[in-house]
Amino acid sequence: MAAVLRGSLCLVGRCRKHVDIAFFTRSMASKTHVGFVGLGNMGNPMAKNLLKHGYPVIATDVFPESCKEVQELGAQIVDSPAEVAEKADRIISMLPSSPNVIDVYTGPNGILKKVKKGSLLIDSSTIDPSVSKEMAVAAEKLGAVFMDAPVSGGVGAASSGKLTFMVGGAEEEFTAAKELLSCMGANVVYCGQVGTGQAAKICNNMLLAIGMIGTSETMNLGIRLGLDPKLLAKILNMSSGRCWSSDTYNPVPGVMEGVPSGNNYQGGFGTQLMAKVSLFTTTHTWSF
Repeated sequence: MAAVLRGSLCLVGRCRKHVDIAFFTRSMASKTHVGFVGLGNMGNPMAKNLLKHGYPVIATDVFPESCKEVQELGAQIVDSPAEVAEKADRIISMLPSSPNVIDVYTGPNGILKKVKKGSLLIDSSTIDPSVSKEMAVAAEKLGAVFMDAPVSGGVGAASSGKLTFMVGGAEEEFTAAKELLSCMGANVVYCGQVGTGQAAKICNNMLLAIGMIGTSETMNLGIRLGLDPKLLAKILNMSSGRCWSSDTYNPVPGVMEGVPSGNNYQGGFGTQLMAKVSLFTTTHTWSF
C-alpha cells in the first residue's frame, strides 16, 4: 500500500512538474519584444514596469538622453519609431499631443512605414479622439490594429504600476492589450470602439482640472485668512470638500511629500497639456 502511495505521489509530482514547466514555457513564449515610443515623465516609468515584468523592450525617444535609464535596465534603444515597428509587433506609445502622435505613426520615420501585419499598436497619449480614429483607419489598411488607451494617475501611479487605462478599440483585441497594460496599471477598463478611451480620459481630465483649480483657490484663500495649509488640508480631507486634488495631489508646497508641489513642481502634469482638454470640450460639449 505504501509503495502504491509513493508511486502515486511520484506520478502526481511528475505531472505537476510537467504542468509547471509547460505553464512557464507558455508564459515566457508570450513575452516577446514590446516596442515603446516616448520615454518622457510618463513613458519612462511605464517602460521600466514592462522590463520588471520580464518583457524585452525596444524603445526610442526624440531626446536620446531620455533613453539612458531604460537602456541601463536592459532595453534596446533604436533611432526611430519605424525601427521599433520593424523589430516588434506589439508597440505602446506615450506622447504629448495629437501632432506628435500623427508624426510618430504616419511621419517619414513613423511606425506605419515598417509596421508588420497583425501588429498591435496601443497609444496611451491623451489626444483628440478623432486623431485616434484616423490612426486606427491608417493602421487597418496595413493589416495592423490600433487601440487608444490613455491613462490616469500621474507620474506616481506610472512609477508604482497603478495607472488606470481607458481602452478603446476592437473588443476582441482587448485581452491582448490588457496583458501588457496590466504590467503598468491597476485598472484596465474597456470603454468601447476606438476613440472612447480618449473620450473617457477627456471627461476625467475636465473634472480633474475643475477640482485642481477649486483646491488651489481654496488653499490660497485659507492661507490668506491665516490658516496653516497643512491644517486646512487635513480639515478639507475629513469634510465634504475632499477630492483627489486635496488628499492625493495637493498643489501647495509643504503640505504633502512625493507630489510635484513638494518638488518645486517638477514631474507634474503641465498646464499646457491640460489645456488640450479645454480645446476638446469646447468642440464637443453641448447643453443638456
